[in-house]
Amino acid sequence: MSDHVYKKVELIGSSKTSVTEAIETAISRASKTMRNLEWFEVEQVRGHIKDGEVAHYQVVVKVGFRIDD
Repeated sequence: MSDHVYKKVELIGSSKTSVTEAIETAISRASKTMRNLEWFEVEQVRGHIKDGEVAHYQVVVKVGFRIDD
């Protein structure tokens, strides 16, 4: 097994439906322009309230990716 170097970047995903969809949106979009994505960490969950109901979810995730050799 070889040694690897990783980098983390912060992403913010949003969804009108759920926290899970907000995470998946952020990772899906990042994977279009970034390579070697390997893990994510949820840093924050927040949202918008409208008329007494949750109107929007926002999730801050840190995504780790392996730097090419």
